[in-house]
Amino acid sequence: MRHDRTGELSMASVAEINGTVRGADDATDRARLRALRLWLFSVAGLVFVMILVGGATRLTDSGLSITEWKPVTGALLPFSEAAWLAEFEKYKQIPQYQLLNQGMSLAAFKHIYLWEWGHRFLGRLIGAAYLLPLLVFVAKGWVRGRFLAVLLGIGVLGGLQGAIGWIMVASGLKPGMTAVAPVKLMAHLMAASAIFVALIWVAVGLKLRPVQASERRLAFGASLVLAIVLVQIALGALVAGLDAGLAFNTWPLMDGGFAPQLDTLLPIKPLWLNVIESIAAVQFNHRLGAYVLLAVTFWHVYRSRRIAPDSPAARRAAILAMLVVIQAGIGIVTLLLVVPVWAGLLHQGFAMLLLGHATAHRRLLVKPA
Repeated sequence: MRHDRTGELSMASVAEINGTVRGADDATDRARLRALRLWLFSVAGLVFVMILVGGATRLTDSGLSITEWKPVTGALLPFSEAAWLAEFEKYKQIPQYQLLNQGMSLAAFKHIYLWEWGHRFLGRLIGAAYLLPLLVFVAKGWVRGRFLAVLLGIGVLGGLQGAIGWIMVASGLKPGMTAVAPVKLMAHLMAASAIFVALIWVAVGLKLRPVQASERRLAFGASLVLAIVLVQIALGALVAGLDAGLAFNTWPLMDGGFAPQLDTLLPIKPLWLNVIESIAAVQFNHRLGAYVLLAVTFWHVYRSRRIAPDSPAARRAAILAMLVVIQAGIGIVTLLLVVPVWAGLLHQGFAMLLLGHATAHRRLLVKPA
């Protein structure tokens, strides 16, 4: 396997691994790789923005303001006052308006409508930003074989994400419901997170550097940290879905102790439902996940300094630990302030930054073929 003078895998090397692109001269190869990486990182950036807008949609209770799923015509905003009034009348028919927002003004409705419309518009934009360049790259012969299959798989997941989003919204339109089902909100966020991870993983993989044998021994720890970050994001989605951050707003104690009393923590029968429906249990699990993530990350840093001191992997592990500590601090502040919108968005956005770094760190521990 050959490398260019910077130690990066050349385009021909990537082709040998994935059957992706035809080798040309080294300068052309590097230009193609840069174009592919820029495209993937740009789409990942759009996914990051969409996750933030989705968080704002949830925090402002805007997600049910558009009561229909129109993949094509829904891309247009209401173009007249009559069109706005028609959309408002549709909203007035759902339980959220009837039970929570009775008497809402048209101006207030426009505010929540624009958040949800913006979220859906970003979904369409991401689809176009992913599919159109991919078609160009395929036509040029830059991607094919297994690499093309991977990219098509990411695209399919993106399409499914739209369907998951509508299933989530539909759960909040049922009689007696004033918000979307927390489990479906979690599924929606985790699908977005999976797309984000896949884009970062593939983009970083197009510029792999030689990895020392000692660094490769850190792969398990990096995988464990990445998995726990994903679990924490899922638990955070349940907290958001149940508005669990609006209760037990103290730290480090929760309801006067490390954990609430059992009758407060597990009030629902059967017991397993408490994991997804008990406000106390959901918030406690998210707190506990943070403690586990901190412990595992610091263990990973300790191992990296023992096994591969002064290596790029050890430095990335240290940055990972710093990000985890900052994220924990943001979470505590968000809880103590009773989840203002800005703090909730900061917490969610920083979680995505942490997820991106954890993904890149793990990917860079893969041994080049």
